[in-house]
Amino acid sequence: MARILIIEDEVEMAKGLKDNFEFDGDKVIVAKDGIDGCEKARTEHPDIIILDLMLPRMSGFDVVKELRGSGVTTPILILTARGQEVDKVVGLELGADDYMTKPFSVRELLARVKAILRRTGTTGNGTDPKVIGRLVVDFEKYTASDEHGEVELTQKEYEILRYLLAHADEAVSRDDLLNKVWGYNEFPTTRTIDNFIVRLRKRIEVDPVRPRHILTVHGMGYKLVP
Repeated sequence: MARILIIEDEVEMAKGLKDNFEFDGDKVIVAKDGIDGCEKARTEHPDIIILDLMLPRMSGFDVVKELRGSGVTTPILILTARGQEVDKVVGLELGADDYMTKPFSVRELLARVKAILRRTGTTGNGTDPKVIGRLVVDFEKYTASDEHGEVELTQKEYEILRYLLAHADEAVSRDDLLNKVWGYNEFPTTRTIDNFIVRLRKRIEVDPVRPRHILTVHGMGYKLVP
């Protein structure tokens, strides 16, 4: 599953692309103008950006220039209704990775996106380090860090995060966490889960009292919003 940011102001075009990528199993974030797109490119940590050139508030060219100038290296595929060769050349020279001219085949776009992800090593296959709130977590190496350096997590904390991430944006019950992380033979209580969540929030959230990433689903359990 790749995280794909679509920066497109045409509502029907954005919806059609979103539906197709989600049908392929990807997670899609949509921005409707250039300024919102730049913000989401920094905060949502997409694996790839699909960018229209003709945008309100900030052009696609300026979005590429702003992101590359601020050190954002996320692959960018430009979509444009323009057919002039100079637009394609300028986009690539500014730092875009590929381009397609409207109208285009959706299947070709999907193939191009997958090819870019393979080429750049951003496969979206779940093994790359994941950004969760303030933390960058590598589940393969069992390491975590924030802006200050390494952050220590216990094995159970990694396992809770891994399970919540596998069900991102879904409500997960305390019983599910107890079963999947501890197993019924260890006889923990739901209070055990709550205590672990409190500790994780202190590591992940900017304000643990007002969490934005590990949310409480009252009467059920928790939901992770990466």
